[in-house]
Amino acid sequence: MTKMSQVAAYIEEHTNVLALEIVEGVLDSLDISISDEERNSAIIMYKEFLGFFGQSLADQKTGVPNDLLAWSKQNAEQQLLSGGRISEIVIRYQPTRRIFNQLLTDLSSEFGLELHENASLINKVNELLDISLNETVSTYECLSESYRQQTQQEMAELSAPVVLVKEGVAVLPLIGIIDSYRAAYITEKVVPYIGKLQLEYLITDYSGIKNIDTEIAAYLNQLGETLSLLGIKVIVTGLRPQLAQTVVETKMNLGAIKVFRNLKQALEYLQ
Repeated sequence: MTKMSQVAAYIEEHTNVLALEIVEGVLDSLDISISDEERNSAIIMYKEFLGFFGQSLADQKTGVPNDLLAWSKQNAEQQLLSGGRISEIVIRYQPTRRIFNQLLTDLSSEFGLELHENASLINKVNELLDISLNETVSTYECLSESYRQQTQQEMAELSAPVVLVKEGVAVLPLIGIIDSYRAAYITEKVVPYIGKLQLEYLITDYSGIKNIDTEIAAYLNQLGETLSLLGIKVIVTGLRPQLAQTVVETKMNLGAIKVFRNLKQALEYLQ
């Protein structure tokens, strides 16, 4: 058995001890404390990493272990789901490199490796750490964007629910902050749905809107015009003074639209 093979075997046989040494070293270096659960999770992750590293040395493979990529993606997903920031992972790589390099240098000395063999070990672990870091950051960003889009769509759906209150009459309560994405969602998704309900009246309630600018007001004006073309009479309720001022500034045509202070008055009018 070559000296390099002995080092590989030692790493694979002592992943528990080495992982604990690395975790404690990183925590001491960053001067941070974590829960026992996080600490145990970190130890398990480094055990797996050491297993990848030891196996790659034993097999003398230069490729990237698929398990390492999967491990890095899992780290990113766990960090995102726990509400953590990617920087909390990134800052751990620098002390990890330093601790790994010292560990490998000590092992090289213990097993009598040549200087170039020690450098080869350090280059190998740095290569794996670089791959792991790149994969972790990339996965975190992709998942963040995916979750952001999913959340944005869910919020858009919740911000403009269509409530059928009686035959031929529905209420569209506009809720929260109406941005360009939500306004487009209303135009592209909500309006076609309303068109299928065979309504005579649609009460658009603005009382739940937190803000509105001239661009969004124009979107909502387009909403009213589209519904009118579909033969649906639009009633507006809940226009606060600030919203009413924006309506005036955008020169929205409310001449053919009934406007009431609140939803109760609109329903009484329809009765």
